[in-house]
Amino acid sequence: MPFIILISITSARHTKFCHNIHYSRVKNRTLKLRTENQMSNQNDQNILSGRFRGYYPVVIDVETAGFNARTDALLEIAAITLKMDTEGWLTPADTLHFHIEPFEGANLDPAALAFTGIDPTNPLRGAVSEYAALHAIFKMIRKGMKDTNCNRAIIVAHNANFDHNFVTAAAERSGLKRNPFHPFATFDTAALSGLVLGQTILAKACITAEIPFDSTQAHSALYDTDRTALLFCELVNRWKRLGGWPLPPIDSES
Repeated sequence: MPFIILISITSARHTKFCHNIHYSRVKNRTLKLRTENQMSNQNDQNILSGRFRGYYPVVIDVETAGFNARTDALLEIAAITLKMDTEGWLTPADTLHFHIEPFEGANLDPAALAFTGIDPTNPLRGAVSEYAALHAIFKMIRKGMKDTNCNRAIIVAHNANFDHNFVTAAAERSGLKRNPFHPFATFDTAALSGLVLGQTILAKACITAEIPFDSTQAHSALYDTDRTALLFCELVNRWKRLGGWPLPPIDSES
């Protein structure tokens, strides 16, 4: 009987010892995985898809013949995609620019035409249809989304609601059902510039951010998109330089 008791005690101690070793290994693996996940999350914040929650930012500017996206002509559009280097700095990437033929029955407000300086009847514009312009832009965007592992595009623009409305209306008129842009979310550089720079006008925001701005080229979709892209990149990169990004790791147990 004593021999049997001794074996039982020894067996119990061995089981407890093995359990402690197993628990220690599991705990170490958990801590290691947590550390690796935190490092991965930190690294993910320095890629485009990780910086904007899977959104692919595309800078847009439109020139129009009025303020009503449903009735007034879209006359010019430019789009610039963005890229992020391995250290998380944002810069402009690819550009597309089109002069656009007014859609059939479009309103052409003389005051708007005088403001932009666009003559819709000028054959030297080389204007294309809304469909042709947006089809090419959407194709460029979808390729960029695929290359960067983003799941949806988002418009970046100065007073973005205006540009978003015109792009959406033109896409609907053209029968382009695969609009890559989020249906309502945007990044508005007017609002962001007001917060960061104390300026909401594009020219003044650029000058305050030390981005050259030539007022004689303003109200050209290509030039305004280029300046807006540089401005947005500066706002994002400035936040990073000031230490606001990447975000610190979040301890799930705290």
